[in-house]
Amino acid sequence: MASYKEIAREFLQLSSPGQSRQTFNMYVADGFKHHNAYFKGDATTLMTATEENARKTPGKTFTIKRILEDESFVAIHSHVKQSPDDTGAAVVHIFRFENGKIAELWDFGFGSTHTS
Repeated sequence: MASYKEIAREFLQLSSPGQSRQTFNMYVADGFKHHNAYFKGDATTLMTATEENARKTPGKTFTIKRILEDESFVAIHSHVKQSPDDTGAAVVHIFRFENGKIAELWDFGFGSTHTS
């Protein structure tokens, strides 16, 4: 079985460019909760929003900088640019796992994402 760190990394790397359905089916637990003030907290809403964002921002880049794992929690620090001219933002995703699946996800963005 893959480590939680590996699962979280693959989840983000596949979801970011829009391969959400496959990724959610493989890695997300029943009863998944997404903690974000801008979205309803279920898997379907997050999956749909991820797919829509990938369609709207085909030039987006998502670069993982660090991954930390502590028992059933994984934190990933990334740099996200919505377009090549975007200065980007730091993003942190925190995952909680149950029985090898992602049970909860928190995400936080820091910095601006504007074009020059």
